[in-house]
Amino acid sequence: MKVAIADDDPIVCSSLSTILTATGAADVLWTANDGQSALDCFQAPGGRPDVLLLDVQMPGMNGLESAERIIAMDSTARVLFLTTFADKDYVSRALALGAKGYVIKQDVASVVPALQAVMAGQTVLGAEAVANLSIVKQDDQTQKNPAEPVPRRFQTLTDREREIVTLVADGLDNQAIARRLYLSEGTVRNHISAILAKTNLANRTQLAVEWLSSHES
Repeated sequence: MKVAIADDDPIVCSSLSTILTATGAADVLWTANDGQSALDCFQAPGGRPDVLLLDVQMPGMNGLESAERIIAMDSTARVLFLTTFADKDYVSRALALGAKGYVIKQDVASVVPALQAVMAGQTVLGAEAVANLSIVKQDDQTQKNPAEPVPRRFQTLTDREREIVTLVADGLDNQAIARRLYLSEGTVRNHISAILAKTNLANRTQLAVEWLSSHES
Protein backbone atom coordinates (compact mmCIF):
# COMPACT_ATOMS: atom_id res chain seq x y z
CA MET A 1 0.00 0.00 0.00
CA LYS A 2 1.00 3.63 -0.42
CA VAL A 3 0.97 5.67 2.79
CA ALA A 4 1.49 9.35 3.56
CA ILE A 5 2.42 10.74 6.98
CA ALA A 6 1.61 14.16 8.42
CA ASP A 7 3.11 14.97 11.83
CA ASP A 8 4.64 18.14 13.25
CA ASP A 9 7.64 16.17 14.48
CA PRO A 10 10.04 15.32 11.61
CA ILE A 11 11.55 12.54 13.73
CA VAL A 12 8.15 10.83 13.95
CA CYS A 13 7.75 11.08 10.18
CA SER A 14 11.23 9.67 9.64
CA SER A 15 10.80 6.86 12.18
CA LEU A 16 7.43 5.77 10.81
CA SER A 17 8.76 5.90 7.26
CA THR A 18 11.68 3.70 8.25
CA ILE A 19 9.46 1.18 10.04
CA LEU A 20 6.91 0.93 7.21
CA THR A 21 9.58 0.67 4.51
CA ALA A 22 11.89 -1.72 6.37
CA THR A 23 9.05 -4.13 7.22
CA GLY A 24 7.71 -4.01 3.68
CA ALA A 25 4.34 -2.93 5.05
CA ALA A 26 4.01 0.13 2.84
CA ASP A 27 5.70 2.62 0.56
CA VAL A 28 5.72 6.16 1.97
CA LEU A 29 4.49 8.52 -0.73
CA TRP A 30 5.25 11.77 1.12
CA THR A 31 5.50 13.34 4.57
CA ALA A 32 4.30 16.72 5.86
CA ASN A 33 4.66 18.64 9.10
CA ASP A 34 1.40 20.61 9.23
CA GLY A 35 -2.18 20.33 8.05
CA GLN A 36 -1.89 22.77 5.15
CA SER A 37 1.15 20.96 3.76
CA ALA A 38 -0.71 17.66 4.05
CA LEU A 39 -3.65 19.12 2.14
CA ASP A 40 -1.33 20.54 -0.54
CA CYS A 41 0.53 17.23 -0.93
CA PHE A 42 -2.75 15.31 -1.14
CA GLN A 43 -4.00 17.63 -3.89
CA ALA A 44 -0.79 17.40 -5.91
CA PRO A 45 -0.73 15.08 -8.96
CA GLY A 46 0.00 11.55 -7.82
CA GLY A 47 -0.18 12.61 -4.20
CA ARG A 48 -3.19 10.61 -3.03
CA PRO A 49 -2.10 7.71 -0.78
CA ASP A 50 -4.07 4.60 0.05
CA VAL A 51 -4.01 5.70 3.71
CA LEU A 52 -3.04 9.04 5.24
CA LEU A 53 -1.57 8.85 8.75
CA LEU A 54 -2.43 12.17 10.34
CA ASP A 55 -1.56 13.82 13.65
CA VAL A 56 -4.16 15.98 15.41
CA GLN A 57 -2.25 18.91 16.85
CA MET A 58 -0.04 20.62 14.27
CA PRO A 59 0.86 24.27 13.67
CA GLY A 60 -1.42 26.37 11.48
CA MET A 61 -4.10 24.06 10.12
CA ASN A 62 -4.48 21.14 12.53
CA GLY A 63 -5.08 17.54 11.57
CA LEU A 64 -8.83 17.61 12.12
CA GLU A 65 -9.27 20.63 9.84
CA SER A 66 -7.00 19.09 7.23
CA ALA A 67 -8.88 15.78 7.35
CA GLU A 68 -12.22 17.54 7.04
CA ARG A 69 -11.08 19.32 3.87
CA ILE A 70 -9.47 16.21 2.41
CA ILE A 71 -12.55 14.04 2.99
CA ALA A 72 -14.83 16.78 1.62
CA MET A 73 -12.67 16.82 -1.51
CA ASP A 74 -12.42 13.03 -1.79
CA SER A 75 -15.03 11.01 0.07
CA THR A 76 -13.04 7.81 -0.57
CA ALA A 77 -9.95 9.14 1.26
CA ARG A 78 -8.79 6.88 4.08
CA VAL A 79 -7.58 9.00 7.00
CA LEU A 80 -6.14 7.25 10.06
CA PHE A 81 -5.32 9.53 12.99
CA LEU A 82 -2.11 8.69 14.81
CA THR A 83 -1.64 10.99 17.79
CA THR A 84 -0.68 11.26 21.45
CA PHE A 85 -4.03 12.84 22.29
CA ALA A 86 -6.85 10.47 23.28
CA ASP A 87 -9.19 13.35 24.16
CA LYS A 88 -12.81 12.22 23.80
CA ASP A 89 -13.76 15.35 21.83
CA TYR A 90 -10.97 14.71 19.32
CA VAL A 91 -12.00 11.08 18.93
CA SER A 92 -15.67 11.95 18.47
CA ARG A 93 -14.93 14.68 15.93
CA ALA A 94 -12.51 12.50 13.99
CA LEU A 95 -15.11 9.75 13.61
CA ALA A 96 -17.88 12.24 12.83
CA LEU A 97 -15.97 13.78 9.92
CA GLY A 98 -15.33 10.36 8.38
CA ALA A 99 -11.90 9.25 9.55
CA LYS A 100 -11.21 5.51 9.31
CA GLY A 101 -9.55 5.25 12.71
CA TYR A 102 -7.88 6.79 15.71
CA VAL A 103 -4.73 5.19 17.14
CA ILE A 104 -2.44 6.39 19.93
CA LYS A 105 1.24 6.89 19.06
CA GLN A 106 2.56 5.11 22.14
CA ASP A 107 1.33 1.82 20.71
CA VAL A 108 3.64 1.83 17.67
CA ALA A 109 3.22 -1.93 17.17
CA SER A 110 -0.44 -1.33 16.32
CA VAL A 111 0.28 0.97 13.38
CA VAL A 112 0.83 -1.69 10.70
CA PRO A 113 -2.20 -3.82 11.74
CA ALA A 114 -4.27 -0.61 11.86
CA LEU A 115 -3.21 0.32 8.33
CA GLN A 116 -4.03 -3.18 7.10
CA ALA A 117 -7.44 -3.07 8.79
CA VAL A 118 -8.25 0.30 7.23
CA MET A 119 -7.24 -1.04 3.81
CA ALA A 120 -9.64 -3.94 4.42
CA GLY A 121 -12.48 -1.48 4.95
CA GLN A 122 -12.58 -1.53 8.74
CA THR A 123 -12.73 1.33 11.22
CA VAL A 124 -9.95 1.14 13.80
CA LEU A 125 -9.92 2.52 17.34
CA GLY A 126 -7.05 2.21 19.80
CA ALA A 127 -7.87 1.00 23.31
CA GLU A 128 -7.47 4.48 24.83
CA ALA A 129 -9.79 5.99 22.23
CA VAL A 130 -12.43 3.35 22.93
CA ALA A 131 -12.03 3.93 26.67
CA ASN A 132 -12.63 7.65 26.26
CA LEU A 133 -15.69 7.09 24.11
CA SER A 134 -16.90 4.78 26.89
CA ILE A 135 -16.51 7.66 29.36
CA VAL A 136 -18.75 9.78 27.16
CA LYS A 137 -21.32 7.01 27.14
CA GLN A 138 -21.17 6.52 30.89
CA ASP A 139 -21.48 10.25 31.58
CA ASP A 140 -24.46 10.50 29.27
CA GLN A 141 -26.15 7.51 30.84
CA THR A 142 -26.25 9.25 34.22
CA GLN A 143 -28.50 11.85 32.62
CA LYS A 144 -30.86 9.38 30.96
CA ASN A 145 -34.14 7.89 32.03
CA PRO A 146 -33.54 4.20 32.91
CA ALA A 147 -36.72 3.32 31.04
CA GLU A 148 -35.53 4.83 27.75
CA PRO A 149 -36.25 2.52 24.79
CA VAL A 150 -33.39 0.48 23.31
CA PRO A 151 -32.04 2.04 20.07
CA ARG A 152 -33.64 0.48 17.00
CA ARG A 153 -30.47 -1.22 15.70
CA PHE A 154 -30.15 -3.15 18.99
CA GLN A 155 -33.82 -3.96 19.66
CA THR A 156 -33.52 -7.54 18.41
CA LEU A 157 -30.71 -8.36 20.85
CA THR A 158 -31.29 -10.40 23.98
CA ASP A 159 -30.45 -8.98 27.40
CA ARG A 160 -27.28 -11.08 27.46
CA GLU A 161 -26.26 -9.83 24.02
CA ARG A 162 -26.78 -6.21 25.08
CA GLU A 163 -24.68 -6.90 28.16
CA ILE A 164 -21.88 -8.19 25.94
CA VAL A 165 -22.16 -5.20 23.57
CA THR A 166 -21.80 -2.87 26.57
CA LEU A 167 -18.59 -4.63 27.61
CA VAL A 168 -17.23 -4.54 24.05
CA ALA A 169 -17.90 -0.79 24.01
CA ASP A 170 -16.07 -0.50 27.34
CA GLY A 171 -12.98 -1.84 25.58
CA LEU A 172 -12.93 -5.39 27.00
CA ASP A 173 -11.59 -8.22 24.85
CA ASN A 174 -13.24 -11.64 24.63
CA GLN A 175 -11.14 -13.09 27.45
CA ALA A 176 -12.05 -10.25 29.82
CA ILE A 177 -15.74 -10.46 28.87
CA ALA A 178 -15.69 -14.21 29.49
CA ARG A 179 -14.21 -13.69 32.96
CA ARG A 180 -16.68 -10.93 33.79
CA LEU A 181 -19.74 -12.95 32.74
CA TYR A 182 -18.45 -16.40 33.74
CA LEU A 183 -18.65 -17.67 30.18
CA SER A 184 -16.18 -19.46 27.93
CA GLU A 185 -14.34 -17.44 25.30
CA GLY A 186 -15.98 -19.59 22.64
CA THR A 187 -19.42 -18.65 23.93
CA VAL A 188 -18.48 -14.96 23.89
CA ARG A 189 -17.22 -15.29 20.30
CA ASN A 190 -20.48 -16.97 19.29
CA HIS A 191 -22.51 -14.23 20.95
CA ILE A 192 -20.52 -11.50 19.19
CA SER A 193 -20.95 -13.25 15.82
CA ALA A 194 -24.69 -13.39 16.41
CA ILE A 195 -24.76 -9.73 17.49
CA LEU A 196 -22.89 -8.61 14.35
CA ALA A 197 -25.30 -10.59 12.18
CA LYS A 198 -28.36 -9.10 13.90
CA THR A 199 -27.06 -5.53 13.76
CA ASN A 200 -25.59 -5.81 10.24
CA LEU A 201 -22.21 -4.55 11.43
CA ALA A 202 -18.85 -5.78 10.12
CA ASN A 203 -16.71 -5.97 13.26
CA ARG A 204 -16.50 -5.25 16.99
CA THR A 205 -15.04 -1.78 16.41
CA GLN A 206 -18.08 -0.73 14.40
CA LEU A 207 -20.24 -2.37 17.06
CA ALA A 208 -18.61 -0.33 19.83
CA VAL A 209 -18.87 2.92 17.87
CA GLU A 210 -22.55 2.36 17.01
CA TRP A 211 -23.41 1.41 20.60
CA LEU A 212 -21.65 4.44 22.04
CA SER A 213 -23.13 6.77 19.42
CA SER A 214 -26.64 5.49 20.04
CA HIS A 215 -26.30 6.29 23.74
CA GLU A 216 -25.11 9.85 23.29
CA SER A 217 -27.54 12.49 24.49
